[in-house]
Amino acid sequence: MHPVDAATLLIRLVLGAIMIAHGVNHWIGGGKIAGTARWFTGLGLRNGVLQAWLSVITEIGAGILLVLGLCTPLACAATISIMLVAGLLAHRPNGFFVFKEGYEYVLALGVTALALALLGPGRISLDRAADIEITGWAGGGLALGAAVAATAALLAVFWRPVPAAAPAS
Repeated sequence: MHPVDAATLLIRLVLGAIMIAHGVNHWIGGGKIAGTARWFTGLGLRNGVLQAWLSVITEIGAGILLVLGLCTPLACAATISIMLVAGLLAHRPNGFFVFKEGYEYVLALGVTALALALLGPGRISLDRAADIEITGWAGGGLALGAAVAATAALLAVFWRPVPAAAPAS
């Protein structure tokens, strides 16, 4: 096995497992769907239950696609978009470091997904087996473009942050 194919397989398996774990946690972990919905609502997103289910389906679905190496640029786009939303709404105000709830972790996952879209899924993938592999600038551009478009659409339709209270005079 060529080292690049081993590396892309390793990245796909680990990133896919992380996404699946995130989705399962939002679904049946801690606060379950209701707790996840409250968290999304607290970030300023309307329809918290819908957001929770969309998150679960997207995270688990993208994770499975990454593990299989199927529709890799789209799975990467879903991962990047989830990380963009998390980074912008939940982590950006807290600075960089993850131990302060900052965006360090979501940045690492998002950039890893973009790098994978650029590299492609590798020889050990369903994309390669089905001869539907998109790599290089086309794969990276598709992933980043779709991620930014999806993030912008979600925020335009659902993000309605609560205005900050006016200071007492």
